[in-house]
Amino acid sequence: MRTVSRLAGALAAALFAATALAGCGAAAASAPPVLSGDVFVHDPAYVQTPEGDYVYSTGNGQIGDGNIQIRRSDDGASWEYLGEVWASKPAWLVEAVPGVDNLWAPELYEHDGTWYLYYSASTFGSSDSVIALATNSTLDPADPSYEWVDRGEVISSADADFNAIDPGIVEDADGVPWMAFGSFFSGIHMVELEWPSGLRASGAAEPVRIADRGLVENAIEAPSIVPRDGWYYLFLSRNFCCKGVDSTYEIIVGRSKSVTGPYLDADGGELLDDGGTVVLTTGGSLIGPGGQSVSGDTLAFHFYDAAADGIPTLGLRPLTWRDGWPEVAD
Repeated sequence: MRTVSRLAGALAAALFAATALAGCGAAAASAPPVLSGDVFVHDPAYVQTPEGDYVYSTGNGQIGDGNIQIRRSDDGASWEYLGEVWASKPAWLVEAVPGVDNLWAPELYEHDGTWYLYYSASTFGSSDSVIALATNSTLDPADPSYEWVDRGEVISSADADFNAIDPGIVEDADGVPWMAFGSFFSGIHMVELEWPSGLRASGAAEPVRIADRGLVENAIEAPSIVPRDGWYYLFLSRNFCCKGVDSTYEIIVGRSKSVTGPYLDADGGELLDDGGTVVLTTGGSLIGPGGQSVSGDTLAFHFYDAAADGIPTLGLRPLTWRDGWPEVAD
């Protein structure tokens, strides 16, 4: 699942102030930024705004009650830690997911002047999970109107065959919002939402399954959908995270003309049948890239840095497009 163990969290807490790691590899069109500052990140939700770039990411159970973490950069290269979304988790969430420690795998989406923050509450290996929502009018903590307001549950997977974590938001051609989600179990699903609440649409149908490996260990998660030139591109993380330098994560993609699929890879393989074109995989000291998000033509992800004992680290790479498919140098 898209989380960080207590051991990794404790090590990271000691290294927060000292971490200053460079991104690895070169992109096809231009060199990626050399990152510095606080770049200990797992599951980055990355957005570019006129006021700066932000990364919201999985929390650390030993810091800020495990709430979603916030980082900001003025230049996309030097990153500053700004704290957590809240000082303590919403009480209803603790009751809904007994044993929840840190909150995972956020998604940031802006619609009509409101920022929507989707995030996951679960425990490792369990599908008794909840995706919840908070909203804000700004991402700037210095703004007097800055406040993350708890909007409650979006979907739960208690007693379901799917796992309600790893939200990814996309609008279809008619402006209807959809949320992709899922991790292991029965794969990746999608459900219709509605504006302005950002919650599940009234009378929405049961979730539609859009990706699956069909394996006993169904190691696929972290959906992120990008609309481009009449296509919807479904980015996913495949294989296993959270094992430091032994992680096998890699980022794959498929595309569809319909937001709900079917999604096919560049060779025509179905993502519902273990398909997927590799976008970025392990290379050099960049181990197990995944947990991705896309803003503009930049792919954000975490990787386990072999040069720093496998610490989860933020990566940013320029995306280029060739013959209708995204590429990034590894």
